[in-house]
Amino acid sequence: MDRLWTPWRYAYISGQIAEPGHASRKGVPEALSAWPGDLHCVFCNMIASVDHAIAHGMVHDEAEKAVWLLHRGEHCFLCLNAFPYSTGHLLIVPYQHLAGLAELPAPAAQEMMRLAQTSETVLRQTYKPDGLNLGINLGEAAGAGVAAHLHMHALPRWIGDANFMSVIAETRILPETLETTWSKLRRRLSSL
Repeated sequence: MDRLWTPWRYAYISGQIAEPGHASRKGVPEALSAWPGDLHCVFCNMIASVDHAIAHGMVHDEAEKAVWLLHRGEHCFLCLNAFPYSTGHLLIVPYQHLAGLAELPAPAAQEMMRLAQTSETVLRQTYKPDGLNLGINLGEAAGAGVAAHLHMHALPRWIGDANFMSVIAETRILPETLETTWSKLRRRLSSL
């Protein structure tokens, strides 16, 4: 018998996205909880808590791994989606807190597209998918889970990967942990 093991999804499905005591600080994992702030945005909190941890002596890779941060560019960063739709689901996020693509300054938009190209290359090399979804959901009505902070999704897809679990149980089946995915993609990005 196969076992379905997706423990990181339970917090999302049950509505308990953050650790107890940190509910108002989305994006700040326990390992980075020494950061005293709250910017009320999962992405802004992620970067601020990582920077705080590094400034206060935490090992760079350890701090970035705590929030699944894969790569930092000048205007945007790459991170894993903490609640992925498929293995390798990553996000391209501008540092600037903006809701719309039209608001994004040209250098950040250009870097976002370069990182989308890089993401495609890395995901194809690492997971050998049959295809990829790259997309931006603008606004809650369009499906944005974090509507106030623009971000692009990059998801590897395989023929036959859609199954009844997503439809009837709101559950995705993922064959590897986020830690394994982070290690694979981080290693691949560092070799480019």
